[in-house]
Amino acid sequence: MKKQFKTPNKQLIRKFRLLTILLCAYNLFNASVALAQDGVAGIQEATNKVVSYFDTGCDLMYAIGAVVGLIGAVKVFNKWNAGEPDTNKVAAAWFGSCIFLVVVATVLKSFFGI
Repeated sequence: MKKQFKTPNKQLIRKFRLLTILLCAYNLFNASVALAQDGVAGIQEATNKVVSYFDTGCDLMYAIGAVVGLIGAVKVFNKWNAGEPDTNKVAAAWFGSCIFLVVVATVLKSFFGI
């Protein structure tokens, strides 16, 4: 013999859904109030974090420039040994990109006063 379960009342289901939505909204409101902070303090904290990461970013830029510079130097050397006619153009582009990376890091440091 099978057991038969009563189907829940539709009105009870609606009340449960409404209660669930209200509780979710209440939790979201309380979480947003708890995480709110002063705008000036938030901007100051963001500024401090950016300044603390700036030297690391410059070092990373120098490291990437060194790797790209070595690859470019090998490329120019191979073109030079092969006697290709556009070696001067490739060498100028390689040298210019290395100078650009160094100048950008220096200009950014002086621009932001770091």
